[in-house]
Amino acid sequence: MKTLADLREIKEKAKREMAAREQSAKYRIIVAMGTCGIAAGARNVMSAIIDEISKRNITDTVVTQTGCLGYCDQEPLVQVVQPDKTTITYGKITPEEARSIVAEHIAQDKVLSDRVFMQS
Repeated sequence: MKTLADLREIKEKAKREMAAREQSAKYRIIVAMGTCGIAAGARNVMSAIIDEISKRNITDTVVTQTGCLGYCDQEPLVQVVQPDKTTITYGKITPEEARSIVAEHIAQDKVLSDRVFMQS
């Protein structure tokens, strides 16, 4: 990289690759990372999700973050957007439960019904 134009090209290439990956993803996991979520442990939850996806070599799932979802008493919140666009929102998730979401919901298509806060 020698010029600002080179840097811009790298940035644009990365954006294109990320957009392609998101479009081909079967699942999308969203972790609420507003201040209430972070205070409740959302960073550790997100780290556990990313680690478990990596350990299981899952390539059809995208992990993103969002701000506060407005349900502060249920933090940390994790949403799973399924292939049919149904969104399952899990509440009060620990890092261990986050790993179970990956192991069961993502890897086996099995919703963890005892942890579901909301479905839309």
